[in-house]
Amino acid sequence: MVAGVRMRNTLTLFSALDCVVCHRIRMVLAAKGVTYDLVPVDPLDPPEELRQINPYHSVPTLVERDLVLYSASVVSEYLDERYPHPPLMPVDPLSRARLRLATLRLEHDWVPQVQAIQAGNRPQVDAARKRLRELLMDALPAFKASKFFLNTEMSLADCAVAPIIWRLPKLGVSLPKDAKAIEDYGARLFRSSGFARSLTSEERGYREGMA
Repeated sequence: MVAGVRMRNTLTLFSALDCVVCHRIRMVLAAKGVTYDLVPVDPLDPPEELRQINPYHSVPTLVERDLVLYSASVVSEYLDERYPHPPLMPVDPLSRARLRLATLRLEHDWVPQVQAIQAGNRPQVDAARKRLRELLMDALPAFKASKFFLNTEMSLADCAVAPIIWRLPKLGVSLPKDAKAIEDYGARLFRSSGFARSLTSEERGYREGMA
């Protein structure tokens, strides 16, 4: 741990209160039933402690005693190994590789569209909405194929996908009627107690009467 920064004895998550990537980690923690301290962060003005322990000053950042982790993929897989029940990764290497690749696509293709809608000017917002809608429709077969995304059981991929689906009304992204499988997928996850626990008060109001 960096000199001058106190060691935290409890699992601590530095998280923005409205962030699709941070929400992903909160979903993993909720699925595992892990108790943790949440430190709210304004990404535009990160606290001094976060500046000292994370060279990128980014969220989500996870701290457990003298261990500091950042990058959503790193944090997600650490939590799955550190708290193995219920497992959120397939057992066999091929399925694990496919899930990692799908999650990487989400990070590189889907998440930037969400962030552009939230922060961009009007032309950027319109283009990002169109692109996110296209990406969702391209993935429609995956939503139809199984109860969960690319897996018969809930996985780390669902923890990355569900926060995006939850935000669609807030983002102004509407889907056609033939995308009902995507809304049905979201509704199944949103009704779970774990999903409700993953939400901040800011995120909770994105859909009326749910979570």
